[in-house]
Amino acid sequence: MSNNSFPYPLSALEEKIGYTFRDKGYLRTALTHSSYSNEMRTKNVDIECNERMEFLGDSVLSIITSQYIFGKFKDLPEGELTKIRSNAVCEGALHEFSTELSLGDYMFLGHGEERNGGRSHKAILADAFEALLAAIYLDGGFLKAEKFLLPYITVKIDKLIKQGRREDYKSLLQQFVQKSQGEILEYVLVGEEGPAHEKCFFFEVRLNNTTIGKGSGSTKREAEQRAAREALILFGELSEQKDNE
Repeated sequence: MSNNSFPYPLSALEEKIGYTFRDKGYLRTALTHSSYSNEMRTKNVDIECNERMEFLGDSVLSIITSQYIFGKFKDLPEGELTKIRSNAVCEGALHEFSTELSLGDYMFLGHGEERNGGRSHKAILADAFEALLAAIYLDGGFLKAEKFLLPYITVKIDKLIKQGRREDYKSLLQQFVQKSQGEILEYVLVGEEGPAHEKCFFFEVRLNNTTIGKGSGSTKREAEQRAAREALILFGELSEQKDNE
């Protein structure tokens, strides 16, 4: 397989990822889509595609991300850790990482996949990122793979946490209330109206039996969140002008 099979040399990608391969074969395989492998097979040329590397990369991605999250969020329960990891390594996130690297520009694609816009296809790029991670792991070991991946993961997780803090008013209110011991916070359904398929729920959030916020919504969770938001505004923990629900 020649480097001339795509617009940019492998060295340009190595420079982008900050890692130089000892065995360039790992990198070439990571960049080889099954469409290219199948096309070459019709010409009696046997070239491995990146699907096996994608399989390995998925596991490497999970362990590095899990280890980072486990160490950073020491007080979060298993369910919350799982939620953060799922969002940090989902197909959309991996597509973002690949796009930052312009990974599609370096891939080996069959002619049909090329015509169908494969270089920007979300699933193809997400899979290629996992395969690239596996290639680094195989060529340089765990620490090199970790060094490559963590800058992407840490930025993504920071964004997720900030987004979650903006949206999860119930958690913010709970954290505020817990600053004082013995406080009792509860959400009370005070009414609902409308037919089954168009329900509107009304909730009050109460602190020590005193109503501190009210909210309504098409789901109970939405109504509770709006009640919590109102309470946060009441306590000066949230700016009504700056927060757009």
